[in-house]
Amino acid sequence: MANNSYSGVKNSMVEANHDGEFGCTLKDLRSLMELRGAEAISKIGESYEDTQGLCNRLKTSPIDGLSGQPADIEKRKTVFGENLIPPKKPKTFLQLVWEALQDVTLIILEVAAIVSLGLSFYKPPDAERENCGRAAGGVEDENESEAGWIEGAAILLSVVCVVLVTAFNDWSKEKQFRGLQSRIEQEQKFTVVRGGQVIQIPVAEIVVGDVAQVKYGDLLPADGVLIQGNDLKIDESSLTGESDHVKKTQEKDPMLLSGTHVMEGSGKMLVTAVGVNSQTGIIFTLLGSAEDDDEDEEEKKKEKEEKKKQRKKMEKMCQLSCSSSRITKAQDGAAMEMQPLNSDEGADAEEKKKSNLPKKEKSVLQGKLTKLAVQIGKAGLVMSAITVIILVVLFVVDTFWIQGLSWVKECTPIYIQFFVKFFIIGVTVLVVAVPEGLPLAVTISLAYSVKKMMKDNNLVRHLDACETMGNATAICSDKTGTLTMNRMTVVQAFVAEKHYKKVPEPENIPSSILDILILGIAVNCAYTTKIMPPEKEGGLPRQVGNKTECALLGFSNDLKRDYQAIRTEIPEEKLYKVYTFNSVRKSMSTVLKMADGSYRMFSKGASEILLKKCSKIMTANGESKVFRPRDRDDMVKKVIEPMASEGLRTICLAYRDFPASEGEPDWDSENDILTGLTCLSVVGIEDPVRPEVPDAIRKCQRAGITVRMVTGDNINTARAIATKCGILLPGDDFICLEGKEFNRRIRNEKGEIEQERIDKIWPKLRVLARSSPTDKHTLVKGIIDSTVLEQRQVVAVTGDGTNDGPALKKADVGFAMGIAGTDVAKEASDIILTDDNFSSIVKAVMWGRNVYDSISKFLQFQLTVNVVAVIVAFTGACITQDSPLKAVQMLWVNLIMDTFASLALATEPPTEALLLRKPYGRNKPLISRTMMKNILGQGVYQLIIIFTLLFAGEKLFDIDSGRNTPLHAPPSEHYTIVFNTFVLMQLFNEINARKIHGERNVFEGIFNNLIFCSIVFGTFIIQIVIVQFGGKPFSCVSLTIDQWLWCTFLGFGSLLWGQVISTVPTSRLKFLKTAGHGTQKEEIPDYELEELDDMDEIDHAERELRRGQILWFRGLNRIQTQIRVVNAFRSSISLYEGLEKPESRSSIHNFMTHPEFRIEDSEPHIPLIDDTDAEDDAPTKRNSNNNAVESSNHLLPEGPKSGTPSAPGSPLHSLETSL
Repeated sequence: MANNSYSGVKNSMVEANHDGEFGCTLKDLRSLMELRGAEAISKIGESYEDTQGLCNRLKTSPIDGLSGQPADIEKRKTVFGENLIPPKKPKTFLQLVWEALQDVTLIILEVAAIVSLGLSFYKPPDAERENCGRAAGGVEDENESEAGWIEGAAILLSVVCVVLVTAFNDWSKEKQFRGLQSRIEQEQKFTVVRGGQVIQIPVAEIVVGDVAQVKYGDLLPADGVLIQGNDLKIDESSLTGESDHVKKTQEKDPMLLSGTHVMEGSGKMLVTAVGVNSQTGIIFTLLGSAEDDDEDEEEKKKEKEEKKKQRKKMEKMCQLSCSSSRITKAQDGAAMEMQPLNSDEGADAEEKKKSNLPKKEKSVLQGKLTKLAVQIGKAGLVMSAITVIILVVLFVVDTFWIQGLSWVKECTPIYIQFFVKFFIIGVTVLVVAVPEGLPLAVTISLAYSVKKMMKDNNLVRHLDACETMGNATAICSDKTGTLTMNRMTVVQAFVAEKHYKKVPEPENIPSSILDILILGIAVNCAYTTKIMPPEKEGGLPRQVGNKTECALLGFSNDLKRDYQAIRTEIPEEKLYKVYTFNSVRKSMSTVLKMADGSYRMFSKGASEILLKKCSKIMTANGESKVFRPRDRDDMVKKVIEPMASEGLRTICLAYRDFPASEGEPDWDSENDILTGLTCLSVVGIEDPVRPEVPDAIRKCQRAGITVRMVTGDNINTARAIATKCGILLPGDDFICLEGKEFNRRIRNEKGEIEQERIDKIWPKLRVLARSSPTDKHTLVKGIIDSTVLEQRQVVAVTGDGTNDGPALKKADVGFAMGIAGTDVAKEASDIILTDDNFSSIVKAVMWGRNVYDSISKFLQFQLTVNVVAVIVAFTGACITQDSPLKAVQMLWVNLIMDTFASLALATEPPTEALLLRKPYGRNKPLISRTMMKNILGQGVYQLIIIFTLLFAGEKLFDIDSGRNTPLHAPPSEHYTIVFNTFVLMQLFNEINARKIHGERNVFEGIFNNLIFCSIVFGTFIIQIVIVQFGGKPFSCVSLTIDQWLWCTFLGFGSLLWGQVISTVPTSRLKFLKTAGHGTQKEEIPDYELEELDDMDEIDHAERELRRGQILWFRGLNRIQTQIRVVNAFRSSISLYEGLEKPESRSSIHNFMTHPEFRIEDSEPHIPLIDDTDAEDDAPTKRNSNNNAVESSNHLLPEGPKSGTPSAPGSPLHSLETSL
């Protein structure tokens, strides 16, 4: 394909002038990687003779890899590029400031302030001043009228403060967000051979010429050519849209492409293209990674033309139908977006497919909050409008009616000044009323939790998973590695007709059996699995690779034999054929070609399955004898069941000889190959339960969360371990099922899965053994869709294998294992457990509940301030024609209550007490009745105090009254005391707000939260400064010590009053309403549901905003920005989602992160999700804002090739049309 179509790549490419250094140029390699299959092989033959020739040209060795010298690596990076795609630049601080300035309310305030400034400089002649009415007169001091400009300037200044604070918050969010992103990138490592050593390096460090080891479950980080492979099958649907797994061999198709998934087997590849030059990188570049978002329409049009041209070239390019490939994660948060898919037929086809799928609901919390904010905003808008109207009417009536003055031209500026002042008061009421701190609180709380959860070994990939986890009602956990330590050791063995309760001495085993046994273990375990010497003296030996295989290698070491010597003698290249382990075979076999031309195959696998394939068994004298079904049943009863009931995993080791006389067998007919085996031994492998698990499970059960164990192990082993963990308690009425039995019970006569049948089983089911990944997905889906209980179940699932993908995606929260997990599982998950430990899940529950509580605390505080401030401003304005709290003071209160309080209350660390209550349901209101009681109770106290001070304060403190002062009067002591008391009451109430369930001790654990203490203390100091030295801008006069003590005492009263409130039982106050419910699906009007059909999921937050757009209330803009940040966090921290509105564009990333999970089936008797169910079994993608791929994500049984690549509605088609 002509190089000029890579318009975007040109500049990042180094032109081919390095011929001297490497035997091939970047251009050669790129053109090689565009070929497939036979073409590619002939091209390699023509240009390089063979892969060895290619290695020589790239100065690397297929056995030892690169030398690994820094100079060489650097040179390769300059010539062939780095393995990363350049990220999009983050927004600068100034851009964020500019965005914060777009806020409508702030703009109104600025305008008002500027008008007020302008008018304050106008002085009418003194004589006429008297004629403009009472309110205007009475300015005794000349300097005072000079100072009229101060209020305007102060408002402008406080607007600047608010803007800076907002921008700073957004900026730090973005920074955290990128930090998290890079953390995830560093997590992703890949195995390469350098200098003959197998090492793991970060994906971004891979260079052209590296020899990488690929294995089951890997996501390929770069393009390459296969050098050696065993039974390697790749899912290339991400690039080609073909669902069939592609078999890769050196002879037929050696090309491996970045972003594709290894579904089976293992092998080595020579890396030939990285970063923007790899196949995925080229697609990214074509899709215009560098597009700016703010282009004008003009450019958009030109672009479309360009795109059309590019599309033609694109089609040539290997039928690219990117639906899910994904280049190395080394990109950044807001990388590439794609134009929305605006094609007609493509879209229609998508629509039809999608309409059958149930809608996924998005972050519940965000939805509830937005709804609440919109409601409060409406109320505030009404209040502020009424305030302004009343003020204006009173003034007009007083001046022109009661005093009977006529409107004089000279007085106009003065009157306008009054109106501006009233307007400013109205706007401040609005500013205080709208809780734009709400989304801020959510974001701070979530971001803070995410940061802290890192320390608890939870790497959160989707922000809202954190909050969902707090509502979890069920956890379906794997056994191996999560509940157990994943340090396997062989503890019992049955060999040569004898059952040894501990590992036998090598002398006791006939040498003929021992030799075959050790040879079989050495070659029939993946060569990437090794036992390494311990890191510390006296420690346990390190197990690298598959832990079950490590146990077998350890067994060979215990038998005083060295497996490494055999491996050196028979390197991986010499293995004749390998059948790798997969979830259908449940066994692994390796074939060796012997010197005499015969073949010998070694097999290992689950004992029940492999014993059925055995027809002989080795006896004590080293001979083999016939092994009948009857003997097998005996063995199951006498050997396997006793081992399993002690919680051991049983593995059968067997072999088979194919004599040379029969010629070469047909290796592809697996069923003929894998029969007539000779059983060598059955070993019992122990995987001890992690010491902290029983306690963690007890905590879960106490917190109202049911733990279920889903495992591929034998049912007896599973039951034994479940009892040790405390999942099964003696004397309880629970059921344990095997996968087959489970399938039998949930399917009707036609073999279809029925929800009613699942509903009969899941409430009591605690252990599901010998389960396939499909069973896991079915169970999770069944529990989530169930309506047996009034609350919808929220299910968390753990998984580590590639085949767990569908279940992880379907679950409300998917946990992937950080150590044992494959890339595919991590990609499908929401949270990665960096230590693979079940007790970290309990920590996640704690943090999730804490987020909910933090936000409720903040709401309780915020609403009290809102209610009081609005009522005070409103009544004050109506009665005294002037708000007791001035504009600048209101802005200060707004700053404390919004920004500071959200910081202080949202960062409360979680306590164990959170695990003592049942989970809140999805429909729980944000403001419970207890909170409502606190809000109203505190509100009443504060209003009584403020009004007393306002209307009787001058008598109590023996000072001049501050009411009814003229326009530019100096600030009064009276109003300063009102303002000061108001702020101090808020401060003390902030301490009250720390408890929302009516606890008595509000100080409990207060010193564990330094942020809280420092914010409360800091606010107090600033308040002193404002009152004592704020002067005219803050309308304050300095107060005496006496007055300060009174103010503080009145403030402190709110703590005492809080105790009084908590004595009143909530149950008595039936009249209190709860608030802040999420929208239930049933409540959504039909016409809106129709609009929602275009979306993949109902985003409650967006819905509320759309309804609230009539209001230009203040938080709107800000809420949107923050929802956008949260959305970006959610949409997949393969965060390539820009921080833009989710609907506005689809990122190629989403386009790329969802590998299509298909469960391959070679044995027809395993029941699969059948076609009729495939539609609704599609694991609807969580929080991905992309419609294009939605339909390609079904779990389909592997059938005839599905879909020609360019059928309308296929990913390719939609891509073409969109380009």
